[in-house]
Amino acid sequence: MAEIANSATPWPEEAMENYRWLDEYLQKQPATEKEFQPAWQAYKYLLKGKMYAFIGVNDQNGRPIITLKLEPAFSEMLRREYADVVPGYYMNKQHWSTAYLDGELPREVLGDMVRASHKALLSSLSKKVQREIMGEDQNNI
Repeated sequence: MAEIANSATPWPEEAMENYRWLDEYLQKQPATEKEFQPAWQAYKYLLKGKMYAFIGVNDQNGRPIITLKLEPAFSEMLRREYADVVPGYYMNKQHWSTAYLDGELPREVLGDMVRASHKALLSSLSKKVQREIMGEDQNNI
């Protein structure tokens, strides 16, 4: 996450050091690509060019956030259970949820959210692309 703590972002290195594990975890998801979105001052995590997560700062309160595309039922459950999970910041409120990274949300829950977001996007892709991403033999169905 060295890129997060560079002059291209408004975030001080010491603040982002706390989230290195999350950046690394996101990048370990199969076929994930990371890119900086200057207009948002955020990092996007993509699967085949489609975003499933981003890490940035809420420009209204300055708090660090991760926003993830999730199944609506999972989002609703998380929002009821955790005060630090709210409807997606500047996104479709039904399909995206934002978690405040400086809050009380357990790492395990953040990990579950990342996996669920990646899985939801992966399942929306064609079976052929899914097999390519997961490294399966394309001759097996």
